[in-house]
Amino acid sequence: MNEKESDRSSVISIIIPAYQHARELPACLSSIFDQDYCDFEVIVVDDGSTDGTEEILRPFLSRISYVWQENQGANSARNRGYREARGRLVLFCDADIVMKPNCLKKMVQILESQPDAAYVYCSFMYGWKKFRLWPFDPVRLRRINYIHTTSLIRREYFPGFDEAIHKLQDWDLWLTMLERGQFGVWIPEYLFLAIPHRGGISTWIPGIFYRIPWIRLGLRMRAVERFQIAERIIKKKHHLN
Repeated sequence: MNEKESDRSSVISIIIPAYQHARELPACLSSIFDQDYCDFEVIVVDDGSTDGTEEILRPFLSRISYVWQENQGANSARNRGYREARGRLVLFCDADIVMKPNCLKKMVQILESQPDAAYVYCSFMYGWKKFRLWPFDPVRLRRINYIHTTSLIRREYFPGFDEAIHKLQDWDLWLTMLERGQFGVWIPEYLFLAIPHRGGISTWIPGIFYRIPWIRLGLRMRAVERFQIAERIIKKKHHLN
């Protein structure tokens, strides 16, 4: 990890797991450093990339903490970043996310206005598609995965990502927190864009997409089958029918 410009603790720790995302990282980081809110640290965990990620990050090294590890998967990278983090709030930002300038400021404002909430989440764009989402609803959350990983979480409520889960990791996280009596608050604003990307860590496609005839979306049947297997694993773990 490199030396950062300041050793003081920040309010937000932004954790970016990255695997083969050299092309997307500059836009992601630039959007973070263009925020209206500036009390944050950025931790990039390179999960064994071979695409020149470290070289791409050189212009940002004075402003981020860079951690390299052997390829162990998205959840391992996220948990590693959390262990390095010092903020009282954490935000897991995939490398293909581009934030609007008011994203962090709005999330902090809403979370601090809701002292009983464990986290806040927002509407977002996924390529051309708008995902407006819904207010927090335990029944709906048990039925479908609709909350994106890029949400602002109070540090004391974060249980860690289950490193045995390799898909639908965010759904597993929110269900685990729900089982502990924790809830989120929805921000009905489009605060970030997720850029579609083949491979890599994020490739976040909302579960509802897999229920649309897959051929219309250009999804390969293998991807749909992987989703269905992961869905069964999550439902079994959390005793969902």
